[in-house]
Amino acid sequence: MTSPAPGPIPNRWPGERLGLPEAGPRSVGRPGRRIVALLIDWAVATLLSWAFFRTSQGTDPFVTLGLFAVEQYLFLLVVGGSLGHLIVRLRVVPLGGGYLGVWRPAVRTVLLCLAIPALIWDRDQRGLHDKAAGTVLVRV
Repeated sequence: MTSPAPGPIPNRWPGERLGLPEAGPRSVGRPGRRIVALLIDWAVATLLSWAFFRTSQGTDPFVTLGLFAVEQYLFLLVVGGSLGHLIVRLRVVPLGGGYLGVWRPAVRTVLLCLAIPALIWDRDQRGLHDKAAGTVLVRV
């Protein structure tokens, strides 16, 4: 009788394969915090769009998306997380450690604005936008 072929070892928690702890600082940011951060960022972009770029029909969704993208990119570049991330105590870090650089926030932001890559996650709860940028969203 032969033993079954060894398969991949299942994760006990998201981020284990990446060497991240199960809970506390540097653990993977869970969906609840991520959604709240996204809602905060979108609300800020909508408010700015309404305040400065309002038309007779209301706000232009493309202007709001553009403001959202600018907010994401600038905050990631300067402080390592968007305004929403900072409020819910999350931070975007490169997998190898160190500085995010200029290209990681750009790639992550463009793919986040396309929405679909952010909705497809791996077993470490990293969206395709984070995988493409080589980043992970962790708790502070």
